[in-house]
This record gives sequence, C-alpha cells and structure tokens, in this order.
Amino acid sequence: MIKKDLGLLLLIVVVGIVVAIINPRFLLPINLANTANLIGLFGILSIGQAFVIITGGIELSVGSLVALLGVLFVDFIAVQDMSWMLALPFILALGAVIGAVHGWLITRLNLQPFVVTLCGLLIYRGAARFYTADGTAGFAFGQNFPDLEFLTAGRFYGVPNTFIALVIIAVVMWIMLHRSVFGRYLYAIGKNEEAARYSGIRTGRMIMSAYVICGLLTALSAIYFAMYTRSISPASHGQFYELYAIAAAVLGGFSLRGGEGSIVGVVLGTVLLQELQNLVNLLGIPSSLNFAVMGGVILIGVLIDQQWHAIRAKRRLVSAARQTETRLSNEGSLPVVANQD
Repeated sequence: MIKKDLGLLLLIVVVGIVVAIINPRFLLPINLANTANLIGLFGILSIGQAFVIITGGIELSVGSLVALLGVLFVDFIAVQDMSWMLALPFILALGAVIGAVHGWLITRLNLQPFVVTLCGLLIYRGAARFYTADGTAGFAFGQNFPDLEFLTAGRFYGVPNTFIALVIIAVVMWIMLHRSVFGRYLYAIGKNEEAARYSGIRTGRMIMSAYVICGLLTALSAIYFAMYTRSISPASHGQFYELYAIAAAVLGGFSLRGGEGSIVGVVLGTVLLQELQNLVNLLGIPSSLNFAVMGGVILIGVLIDQQWHAIRAKRRLVSAARQTETRLSNEGSLPVVANQD
C-alpha cells in the first residue's frame, strides 16, 4: 500500500470510531452487512470508472447505463422469459460493446471523452424511459429466481455476495493494473499520451480497452443493482451514480489528470463514501444533503490531489538542486593535475 492508501485507511478507521461512539448502532451486524452490500455495488462501478480516469478520460454515462441495462435485464428474464444464464452474458456483452463504441468515438474521431459520455448519459437515460414507456420495470408478484438471487443479493456466511464479488474483481483488476504490461501502458498514456505513442504503445487500442472494461463492469453492476432493488424506475434509477464512482476514484488517489491511482485506493474510497453516507443516515441528517456531502468530498479530494502534486514537484526541485550543488562541489574539490607535456 502506498502512503495515500494508508492515510485513507487511517481516515476510514477514525471516522468509523467516531460514528460508533456517536451512534453504537453503526456496529450492529445488520448495519455492517448492509453497508458492505452497498460497498460491493458501488465498488464494482468505481473500479470501472478508475480504468477510464487513469487514461486521463472520464465516463459520465455509467448511471444512465445502470438504468438502461438494468431495465433490459429485468425485462428479459421477467417478461420475455429468457433464461437468466443467457440474459446475464448478453447484458455484459452489451455493456462491453457500448464501452467499445465510446472508446472508438474518442480515439478514432478524436472527440472529447466529456462530450461523448455526456451525450451517452442523455441517450441511455432517454432510451430506458422510452423502452418502458416511462413506466417501471420489475418482477411480478411471486416471481423468483433462487440461484440468481443468491448470486446477486444473497449472503455467504453473513457476508453479502456483492462484497465478495467486489473483492474478487478488485484482486483481478489489481493484477491487471499493477502487475502487467497492460497496466504500465495505461499509466504511461495517462502521464503523457503523446510520449507513449512515440514509444510504440498503441494508445488508441489501450484507451478503447479501458472503456470496454468500464462498460463491462458497469453492466455487471447494473445487474446487481437490478436484483437489489427488484424494481426500476428509469427516470431516477442510477441517477448521479457516475458522481459516486468519480468521487470514490478521486478519494482513492486517482488523479483526474490521469496516470495515477491504485485499485486498493478506489476500494478504500468507496468504503469511505459509504461510511459517510451511513453517518448521514445514523445522525438523522436530511437525505437531501447527501449530494452536498458527496460534492464536498470530491472537492476535498481534488484539493488534496492538487496540493500533493505541488508538494511532490517542490521536493523534486529541491532534490535536483541539492544533487547539482553536490556535483559542483565535488568537481571543485578534485585535485588539479599538471600537464606533463
């Protein structure tokens, strides 16, 4: 773990202790299980967002995608009588295809990620509302899918399966990002895309891959959210989820400039966000302030990131100056050898 991750972990522990002191209900098993379930749901979404942010991009359409793909998944298995074992991979593939389209528009047509994904946010939300005729998609009374419900909303020895899924995905993505050539290329592109291109990295393919991963994880998250709520109103379902994902990534050390961050950090960022949401609920703070809390968290995260960059730049300058001074003093102390010729 890097220093940022350790600092974030310490903050999570401190906030948890304070909340537990103020309201002991925070430590009740049912509350911890519910919080872990939400961490799993939003954590998968945030990891996908982090892969895009590390390239210097942004994905604003994930909330609308959660609504659209969730509506499609529920409709397929509850209305169209499609087997969930067929519907699940189809939704995952659709999410990956949408991510690939976003990546293609950004890398091939040179559109800005903000513009592409903002348009996606509007298009997918409108498509979801049109598909349901602005109604609600849900399961009929008595409709059950035991195996699917266990995998998506069940618990294994009291631990939500969504949280277990997050841990598995985080481990896989950690290896991919921190222990593979693919991950090193993504960091290089985020640091300096032009330099990465000149060094032989196929930046277009790499950026497109990041958006495909984001689309795939968003689709998986959409399925989990659909089975968690069991009823989807496309006008509001998944609204502002992109902000949760961005906030978790920023808190976890992912710079919006690109080229920085860790999977451990984004998971810890998700934990802190859900801990703060739990704090708001337990203290009886109006839920209308949730977005204000989230906005403040994003602002603080960006400020810390900016100050961290300034401090590191200053340290590098001081270190370079000291090295130059040491080299010059060493050169001045060398003995002068007379010319024998």
